Amino acid sequence: MTLCFWRPESECWFCENSCLHNEDSLEKQKVFKFRGDLAVRQGNYQKALEAYSSCLQLISDNNLTIRRDVLEGMARCCTKLGQRNEALDLASSLSKEASNTCHMTSLLLLKVSIYHHFGLVRPKMSCLQQLCTLLPFNPWYWFSLGQMCLQLLDSNTATEPSEPVVGETEENQEELSEEQIWLQACISLIRTRLLLRSLQQQQSSFVLQRSQKVLQVTEEALQRLNPAEPTLQTLSEVMSEDLIPEKMREDYQDGESLASVCLQNFRERWWDKVLLTGVLRDPSATGGVLVLQT
Repeated sequence: MTLCFWRPESECWFCENSCLHNEDSLEKQKVFKFRGDLAVRQGNYQKALEAYSSCLQLISDNNLTIRRDVLEGMARCCTKLGQRNEALDLASSLSKEASNTCHMTSLLLLKVSIYHHFGLVRPKMSCLQQLCTLLPFNPWYWFSLGQMCLQLLDSNTATEPSEPVVGETEENQEELSEEQIWLQACISLIRTRLLLRSLQQQQSSFVLQRSQKVLQVTEEALQRLNPAEPTLQTLSEVMSEDLIPEKMREDYQDGESLASVCLQNFRERWWDKVLLTGVLRDPSATGGVLVLQT
C-alpha cells in the first residue's frame, strides 16, 4: 500500500469541502484517496475506511493499480477496526486480481498482517510458507517463518486448536505437533543462514550490516533449538539443494507473471523431503531434548 504524506490538515487542499464541487470524477477520486491516506497517518481508521470506500466507487475498471492500493488500504483499516471478515473479503478480492509475483507478494504480506492481528496462527504460518515458496531465495521471509515457529515454541501454544478461517484450505489450517514446529523452525533458520551467507558477497554498507545482525540472531536461535550435529548436516543438505547461483539469478524475478511461474507448494518442495530424512523418528535428532535452550 502506498501512503501519501502531507502537511498539517489545515494546510491540505484536499480537506476543503469545495474540492468535491468539481465534476471531474478523477479529481474527486484523488481527494478521497488523499483524505484516506491522511486519516491512516493520523490513526483515524474509520474515517480512512469511509474515504477509501468513496474513492473505490470512482475508480475506473482499467485503473487496476489504484484499485489494488485502495482495496489494500481498506483491508488494513478493517483489520485495525477489528472487522476480520470484512478484511479477509477485501483480501479475497485482491487475490482474484493478482496477476504477477509483486501482486501476490503484497497480498500474502497483507494476509500475514491480518492473521497476526487476529491471532490466527496456522493461516499466518501458511502465508509465510507461501511467501517462501513464491520467493525462495529471499532470506527475510524464511527468517520471519523461523521466528514465528520460535515464538510458538516459547509460548507453548503450538498444539492448541485454531479457529477455521474462510478461504483457507484444510491443509493450510491443519495443526502441527510441537516436534513439527521445532523441525520447521530448524529448516527455516538453516535456510536463512544459507541464503544470508550466499548473499553477503553481493552486499555492502547498511544492507550488509543488517544481514550480519540477522545472521547472528539466526545462529543464536539455532543454538537454542539444539539440533544434533548429524541432524543439522542432513537438514542443511536438503535446504541447500536448489541454491545454485545461476538458478538464484534466473528464477522468480520480481514482477514476473504468475502464468509463467510454476510453483510447488511448501510441502512438496521442502517439507516432504525433510520428513523423508527421518529426523523426527530419531530420538537423538534434537540433541536429547525438545525444549529451547535458554
